[in-house]
This record gives sequence, C-alpha cells and structure tokens, in this order.
Amino acid sequence: MKKLTALCILAMLVMLSVVLVYGCQPQTETALEHNQQGMDLAREGRHDEAISEFSKAIELEPDHAEAYSNRGNAYGSVGEYDKAIADCDRAIELDSKFALAYNNRGNAYYGKGEYNKAIADCDRAIELDSKFVLAYNNRGNAYYWKAEYDKAIADYDKAIELDPEFALAYSNRGNSYSDKGEFDKAIADYDRAIELDPEFALAYNNRAYAYNIKGELDKAIADCDRAIELDSKFALAYNNRGNAYYGKGEFDKAIADYGKAIEVATNYVMAYINRGLVYAEKGDPDRAIGDFNEAIELAPELAIAYFHRGNMYQWMREYDKALADFNKYIELAPDYVGAYIKRGFLYEQAGEYDKAIADYDKAIELAPEFASAYNSRGWVYAQQGEYDKAIADCNRAIELDSKAAWAYDTRGFAYAGKGEFDKAIADFDKAINLGQNDPAVAEAYNNRALVYKTLGKKAEAIADLEKCIELSQKPSLTEAAKQTLEELQSQ
Repeated sequence: MKKLTALCILAMLVMLSVVLVYGCQPQTETALEHNQQGMDLAREGRHDEAISEFSKAIELEPDHAEAYSNRGNAYGSVGEYDKAIADCDRAIELDSKFALAYNNRGNAYYGKGEYNKAIADCDRAIELDSKFVLAYNNRGNAYYWKAEYDKAIADYDKAIELDPEFALAYSNRGNSYSDKGEFDKAIADYDRAIELDPEFALAYNNRAYAYNIKGELDKAIADCDRAIELDSKFALAYNNRGNAYYGKGEFDKAIADYGKAIEVATNYVMAYINRGLVYAEKGDPDRAIGDFNEAIELAPELAIAYFHRGNMYQWMREYDKALADFNKYIELAPDYVGAYIKRGFLYEQAGEYDKAIADYDKAIELAPEFASAYNSRGWVYAQQGEYDKAIADCNRAIELDSKAAWAYDTRGFAYAGKGEFDKAIADFDKAINLGQNDPAVAEAYNNRALVYKTLGKKAEAIADLEKCIELSQKPSLTEAAKQTLEELQSQ
C-alpha cells in the first residue's frame, strides 16, 4: 500500500513541477501571442486548450523550440507521454543546449516509469545549467521511485540549497525520509513546506501519512481535514483519513472516507482494498470480497488484492477459492513469506502434509528468523507422527520468540505424542500462562485436558475442557471439546 500511496503523491508532484518558458528566440508576434496564451492556459490547468495554442505557434513558426517544449509539458500533464517525448525530442533537435527541454523530457520519461531515462535527461539539464532547481527536484523524484532514497535526498538538498523557499522540495524530501522510516525528519520537512505554503494541501496529506505510521492518529485526521478543506476532491486525503479512523476502530467513519475517495477517483484501487479490510473487520465478508473484486478488476497484477481476498475466503471456509488466490499471489509476488504460510495452512487442512511442509520450507528459506514458520512446520510434523522433528522446529521457534505461546502448545502436543506427559503438561502450562485468556490458548487447554484424561485425572481434564469451550472461537474445536467433556461426565 505504501508505494501505491507514494505513486499518487509523486504523480501530483510531477504535475506541480511543470515549467513553461517565455520565448527567448526571435518570434513572429502571432507565434509569440499563441505561445503566451498557451502558457497562461497551462498555468490554469487547462492543458488541452494550451496544447491547441502551442500547436498554433508551431504551425506559424515550425522551428519554435520553446513552443515544442511547452507543448511537450502540456502533453505530459494529460498523460500523453509519448507525444510529450516526441515534442521534447524536436525541441532538442532544434536547440541541443536547451536545458529545459531535457528536463521536460525527463518528466515525461518519469511519467512512463522509465526512471533511468528520466535521470539521464535531468543529468544533461543540470550539466547545461548547474543551478537548475527543478532538474534536481525531478531527478530526486526518479531516484525516489528507484528506492534510492539517499540519492533522492541529496538532490532535494541541492534544490533546497539553490532555493531555500522551494516548498515542493521539502515535501518531496519528506517523502524520502518517510520511506526510510525516519518519520520525525519527514514531519520536520512537511512542517517547513507548510510554513512556506500554508495552502499546500499535498504537504498536509503527506504529514498525515507520517503521523498515521507513528500512531498519532488524531494529528493525522487533523491534517487530512485541512488537506480536504483546501481541496475537496483530494482522494488521497480521504483515503489517508480513512486509514486513521480505521486505526482508531471508528470503522463507519473509515468506510465513509474510503467511499468518498472512490467517488472522487473511481479507479482508486487502494481505497477499495482498504474499505474491504474494514468490512472484513466488521464481519461483512460479502462486501469485503466485493471490494477486493473491484480492486482486482482495476489492477489484475496487484498481488496484495489476491492475498486479502484469499484471507476472506479462508475465513469463510471456501478453501478452494482461497487456495486459488494464494496461488495467484505467489505467482505475482514469489518472495512474500506470508502467502506461503497461508497456502501451507490450507494444504495442512486438506491433509496434504508434504505440500504444506514444502511451503513452510520456502517460508523459512525466505525468512530464516520467522518463528511462526518453524512452528507451523513443527505442527505438521507432529500430525505425521514425526515428533522429534516437530520438537526441533518448536525449539527453534521458541529460541526466536520466547513468548510464542503457540510454539509451547505445539511442542507440548509433540511431547504428548511421544508419551512424555510431564514435559507436555509443562509446555501447555507455559502456553496458557503466556496467552492468559486469549482465545488462541483454547487449543492448549484442550490439549492439556487430553493428557489429563490419559493420565486418569478426570477433574483436571473437565476443568480444562470447560475453559477451552469458554475461550474457543473455532467451531470444530468447541465441538470436539464438548464431546470429550460429555464422555468424561458420563463416566
């Protein structure tokens, strides 16, 4: 979600960094007039009309390099990047030392996601004009999207050195600090951007994002409020405010904000995903899946949408659909550990233990210090009766996370399988003490009850089964515990 948020931010930054030039070469008066009118229209955001005026200037003066460069920028502003590049190519052909044309072409390459070409053009623009503030800013944007944050920050530093009141550069540098996890530095940059431009809606939104990550949700909401006050159609701000309300557990307000984001920007994929997650939290699986379906329709290659839909199908016990979604996720994002854990669990539920172990093996290969993966594999080994392997995996999980109640429960189950009941009870005790009254420890109560039953300790077994039934949120576990309890009580 973070990168897609950054994409929305940086797309706006490119729009803000459009530069138009006033004619500096001899022009006919009429060509000059059309070029000027085009610049005025572009500044008002009327890019289609601006393109028409620049075209008239070019028609009257075919060698008008500035008009080509300006029209290229206007094409870039409406997303017609190939036309933008063609116009800038022509401007550079007419004037090989036209720094602004290189910068503008770099912006178009940036818009296409061709970041190396964007950087090369900005390099040339800076070579021609070492004090070209926007070229440093725009090259920083390209480095940002390559995740080369230190290089991006260096470029924003230079832009700020050349123009200490360049609010956009502060905001952009804040984005780089934010992605590096240096949120206090990010907030300081957003503060400065807002100080320089109190109506800079994007800076309020970006600062809200940083506050969100820090857990300062009320501050995040206040900043989003201000961003929306400044721009009532700012979809990203509605989405970010929705995230803050989600974090506060105010689900209805979150849903309303995600809905507004979608209303303003109907193709806003992450707003659908976020709203789907809130519906899932509210226990409304049909609406959650509906939103994930919308996200997948809009962005079929977006792996995370399949992951969340798979989670929902798993919760609904539609395991075949869940498996299909996790398979698709792994196809699109083969290095994500969580998907292997999820798919492994589904294989485990289906009794396909070899496939489950293969997925847990892969998870451990990708994340050797992921305690949960060892525990999951250990549980499957225990189901297969390979108790020593199960115990070894649980030992490793506990070594990595000494407070992992579930690992003690799994190891206890393995010890019980080996007939080492004292060790089993000790592990179940530990799991229960760590888990307190968490529903997750219902399994440990049930498992300890079965050991007590085997040892003939009827009263202790009944007490544990009653506690298991009280805590359990799994219908299958609850039913099994009730049957065992009835059996003991009838004796």
